[in-house]
Amino acid sequence: MTGSEAPMDSTPPRPTKTDDDCARLDTTMMLRYGIPAEGPHRTALFGDGAIGAAVVLDRLGVLPRSVAFLAEVVRSGGVRYAAQLPELLPDPAATDTVRPWLEAAGTVARPVVGDETTARWLESVAELIGLRRNSRARGR
Repeated sequence: MTGSEAPMDSTPPRPTKTDDDCARLDTTMMLRYGIPAEGPHRTALFGDGAIGAAVVLDRLGVLPRSVAFLAEVVRSGGVRYAAQLPELLPDPAATDTVRPWLEAAGTVARPVVGDETTARWLESVAELIGLRRNSRARGR
C-alpha cells in the first residue's frame, strides 16, 4: 500500500433496523431488564427500546407532550402509582399500550432511582416522537 491509499475497512456494515423492526421489540421486557441496573440492558432500553416505543406511540398519534406529561407523573408519584391511573394517555389504545410498560417497570423500579430512570426514558421517547413528527413535516 502506498501512502495515498486509504486502508480498507474490514468491518461489515452494521445492519439497519426499520421502524417495523423497532416497533416489534419487546418493550416490556426491555424495561424489566433495563430499569434496575446500568449496563447493556439499560443502553438497549434507552436506544432501540426508546426508538421502538416512539414508533409505536407515534403510529397511534400520541403527541410528545402527552408522553412528557406522563414522565412528570412518574417522577412525581412513582411508576407504580402512574401505572394504576385510569387514563395514562388521551387515547385508550395508547393507554392500553403504555400500561404494561409501566407495570413492568414498576415490578423492578426502586423508589426514586427507578422512578427517575423510567421518567427519563419516557422523556426520551417523547423527544423521539417529536423528532419523527418534525422530520415528516419537513419532508412534505
